[in-house]
Amino acid sequence: MTKPRNDILQGTLTLLVLRSLEGQGPLHGYALCGHIQRVSDDALRVEEGSLYPALHRMEQEGWVAASWRVTEKGRRAKYYQITPLGRGQLDAERESWLRLTRGVGRVLRYS
Repeated sequence: MTKPRNDILQGTLTLLVLRSLEGQGPLHGYALCGHIQRVSDDALRVEEGSLYPALHRMEQEGWVAASWRVTEKGRRAKYYQITPLGRGQLDAERESWLRLTRGVGRVLRYS
C-alpha cells in the first residue's frame, strides 16, 4: 500500500499562510504549521524548512509584517500578520487556486 503524501502542492504555501493569518490573526511559525495541519485534518504538513523562507519572502514583498512577542509558553517568537498588501495578494492567490482546481476538475471529468 502506498503511503499518503503530505506534500503541499508547489505554490500553495503562500495561499495557506496568508489565509491562515487572515482568519487567525498574528501567529508565530510553529503555530502556523500546527494550524494548517489541524484545519486540514492532518492532510497537509508544512515543514519549518519550507515555511520560514516563505515567510521571509512574504515579509520582503510586504504581504506580512513581523514583530517579536512572547508566546503563551513564555518564549520570544516572531509573530506574523497579514498586511493590506497581503490581503490583495491573498485574493490573487485564491483566484489562481480556483482556476487551477476548475481546470483539474475538468480533466478528471473528461472521458
